Amino acid sequence: MAALAAYAINRPDRLGCEAAANYDSVATMSGGRHIVETALDKFGNVDILICNAGIVKDRTFMKMTEQEWDDVISVHLKGTFCVTQPAVKVMKAKGYGRIVFTASSSGMYGNFGQSNYGAAKMGVIGIMNTLKRFPIFCHRHAGQRVIGIMNTLKLETSRYDIKVNTVAPNADTGMTKGVFPDEVSKRIKPEFNAPVVTYLCSEENRESGFIFTMSAGWFARSAMVSGNGACIGNAARPICAEEVRDRFDQIKSLENAKPYDHCGLIYALGRPLTGR
Repeated sequence: MAALAAYAINRPDRLGCEAAANYDSVATMSGGRHIVETALDKFGNVDILICNAGIVKDRTFMKMTEQEWDDVISVHLKGTFCVTQPAVKVMKAKGYGRIVFTASSSGMYGNFGQSNYGAAKMGVIGIMNTLKRFPIFCHRHAGQRVIGIMNTLKLETSRYDIKVNTVAPNADTGMTKGVFPDEVSKRIKPEFNAPVVTYLCSEENRESGFIFTMSAGWFARSAMVSGNGACIGNAARPICAEEVRDRFDQIKSLENAKPYDHCGLIYALGRPLTGR
């Protein structure tokens, strides 16, 4: 990784851009602070943060070791927290920032042998969703947002003009070497995904809290959605399993499903029972 950082600084196609390397680990709070401090020392400000550090240690769930689990969670999930927190402090003080997290379809849809990777990437989405809009968020729901970081961050930064979004790219990279056939690899170059990240980091972008999936020039918004479900009982009497069974087709239906902006809106679907 040190060699890659050195190459990034000295590569001939930098188009006149300046770069600075930091060799701290993203997986510690001190490392995260030092990374942000390196940017401040070199450029005087932090306007954009792209969290893209990652490793893979794939293994089937029943054979995965605790170390393999912890290593992947530390880099992807804890690393996102450790770097983002000090960066957001700088952005809040300036009243501006653009943040892009990196998630994965492995977390959103599943992939064989990647329970650690998928769990970490869904955690990243949860951070984003809370940071995007803090002023309307009710703190008593905080324990319910275990699905990830993005969902949290979007709620807490909106009044500071900090936009936070997440990309879930498919690409031929060092982490995916050998996964794709050669004829596919040459069509899913990482640079095909870069324009979305560039736009999300621009002043023109006014959106926050979105997930974008992409591959080879195909781009789409992805989202977690909920169906309307079913109200059973009257919120006073007990509910039996047979009632759930009899309404299960309605409960599991995604007809007319849609995304919701924060967790309080989901539970409003049960308002006929709760009255609020």
